[in-house]
Amino acid sequence: MNAAVRAVVRMGIYVGAKVYFIHEGYQGMVDGGKYIVEANWQDVSSILQVGGTVIGSARCKEFRTREGRLRAANNLIQHGITNLCVIGGDGSLTGANLFREEWQGLLQELIQQGKIDHAAAQKYSHLNIVGMVGSIDNDFCGTDMTIGTDSALHRIIEVVDAIMTTAQSHQRTFVLEVMGRHCGYLALVSALACGADWVFIPESPPADGWEDQMCQKLSENRAQKKRLNIIIISEGAIDCYNKPITSDLIKDLVVKRLGFDTRVTILGHVQRGGTPSAFDRILASRMGVEAVVALLEASPETPACVVSLSGNQAIRVPLMECVQMTQEVQKAMDEGRFDAAVKLRGRSFENNLRIYKLLVHKKPDNEQTRSKFNVAVLNVGAPAAGMNAAVRSAVRTGISQGHTMLAVSDGFEGFIKGQIKEIKWGDVGGWTGQGGSLLGTKRTLPTKNAEAIAERIRLHNISALLLIGGFEAYLGLLELSAARAKYDEFCIPMVMVPATVSNNVPGSDFSIGADTALNAITDTCDRIKQSASGTKRRVFIIETMGGYCGYLASMSGLSAGADVAYIFEEKFDIRELQSNVEHLTEKMKTSVQRGLVLRNENCSENYTTDFIYQLYSEEGKGVFDCRKNVLGHMQQGGSPSPFDRNFGTKISAKAMQWITNKLTETYRQDEGRVFANSEDTACVLGMRRRTLVFQPVLELQDETDFKHRIPKEQWWLKLRPLMKILAKYKASFDVSDAGQMEHVNRRLTQDPHHFIAI
Repeated sequence: MNAAVRAVVRMGIYVGAKVYFIHEGYQGMVDGGKYIVEANWQDVSSILQVGGTVIGSARCKEFRTREGRLRAANNLIQHGITNLCVIGGDGSLTGANLFREEWQGLLQELIQQGKIDHAAAQKYSHLNIVGMVGSIDNDFCGTDMTIGTDSALHRIIEVVDAIMTTAQSHQRTFVLEVMGRHCGYLALVSALACGADWVFIPESPPADGWEDQMCQKLSENRAQKKRLNIIIISEGAIDCYNKPITSDLIKDLVVKRLGFDTRVTILGHVQRGGTPSAFDRILASRMGVEAVVALLEASPETPACVVSLSGNQAIRVPLMECVQMTQEVQKAMDEGRFDAAVKLRGRSFENNLRIYKLLVHKKPDNEQTRSKFNVAVLNVGAPAAGMNAAVRSAVRTGISQGHTMLAVSDGFEGFIKGQIKEIKWGDVGGWTGQGGSLLGTKRTLPTKNAEAIAERIRLHNISALLLIGGFEAYLGLLELSAARAKYDEFCIPMVMVPATVSNNVPGSDFSIGADTALNAITDTCDRIKQSASGTKRRVFIIETMGGYCGYLASMSGLSAGADVAYIFEEKFDIRELQSNVEHLTEKMKTSVQRGLVLRNENCSENYTTDFIYQLYSEEGKGVFDCRKNVLGHMQQGGSPSPFDRNFGTKISAKAMQWITNKLTETYRQDEGRVFANSEDTACVLGMRRRTLVFQPVLELQDETDFKHRIPKEQWWLKLRPLMKILAKYKASFDVSDAGQMEHVNRRLTQDPHHFIAI
């Protein structure tokens, strides 16, 4: 929430508006006085890394009464506030909408009571409202993610990873209860991210006889030498008769039926606390800026809206439509229409549930249909956190579709040497939480050894290839496609799933591993900034990875609150460096005597990290001193973040479904083999704006800068001005393609007459 508060304050001040804090939520609006305070730029410094909300939040019974809302309206008018930015759940947003609808009537009552005159009523005749959804449950329809959900998932996964080590040591079963009274999102996604044996969520209760099925599943796992069982339960879990299923009920059942040593852990408010994740900070910063733009563009005819996330796009959706759909989900659950409840939660939720069931529940061998195809999986390039989750997902999806799955060790190098063996369902158990690449990965490309690889494909009768990796995997796929002209063995379906910390693969907005790297950088920046809290007037210069791609530097700059981020895609010269030094010199005169400068490793051949460090040290002499830090390979390591685990799991499952379809389409019955040589049978699967898209690798060549190993156009460059504005630089922020209700395409103009309250 604090990142959103910071963004609203700074964007509001940037456009010339007066911005007010309303402390303690609606209670502060009703009480007025000391609770409504004008905010300045420094008030929101150093709050990005703080959990909770610095302006406080409280439930307010008085605001539910007309008398309370009348007092609130009077307090707003006394401060000249007619724009309200509300960060909260569906209750807070519904209350805000009612307040807006009653506004005219409230003004008339205030005139009658003599508290305001007709001129004031005329001047403040309309109240504009924009909502941002802050809820760890992700229970609000109309947005893919609410502010706080990703951070809550981080807390849950940290606990699950810690519990797994003790559970393995003692051969225990653990029942973990997570938050979500009316929504099972946290339980479902954390189960998907850690490969839990069973999950209970309110939207999809287990069928009759679930007790026997669950106990059978747990005992089968133990028989297969699995030393631990994890069961995740949402606090609002119910059975199909709407009766509650509790964690103690599950524990007693497992102990009584199986005699397993079982423990219950209730996570509770741990999930609400802690440092916000990089994803949440970036999401909240984008939403905060978009909320200010929406308020400034609002008219009396514009419906109250919520700023939402769809894919990687910030969009605006009518507030009450979202609230009504959210209430529809609860109604469907109350009436026992659980399939409808899952559908109402949205495609993403439905997909998560389907993939979880696919990857956890293996069909008995006698029920499994067998295909005639062998599918090989390999990792290519540098390791990235989340690769193992992607391999696990591919292997299990492939097996469930009847294929024989083959694992290739050490990328194309292992392919050439024949390091290819069958990989079974149980072999990938427990892989989701492990960093690096368990299959092994190398940067070797196939061109010089195409004949040897073709021979291995023939020898192992491989019918399709799944490549998981970064730019090397992309180049490898291009080379294999080109080799089809010479070798028929490469005329098979081939698909690449992007996995690299650099996020530089053409055809995809996101790559597996980039989110984990972002969190590593953000966490390090937080620690470095904290180290400067005792030592005033210090500037830190930090070098990030990414090759020539500035994604990590730019996005971690946004999430860590950097003053500037130097990247290859945005050319800079000595004059800009000089102006940045002057900017930091001015900053040192304020109460925030600390600077953070990020530099992408290949942003400039001559303006190296050492050069920038020496320049800042010399020019800032007497005003501030400098320290430098090269983060290096710590950005590639560590346990994968929840985002990377789930993205890897879902994108790989989708890739395997595509492979199955292509195998069916390209199988030649008369020849008894697969023959696929059209462009659309060698694809990159990537996230584009709001959807996962298969794009022929040959078509992506025109979009690629091969010399610098980056796409020619990158979506995140549009967020660069946002970082500059929040760091108090003058920057032009173009909102012409802002994702809103489609009737606005104006540029932002400064308006000193706006008063915004949060």
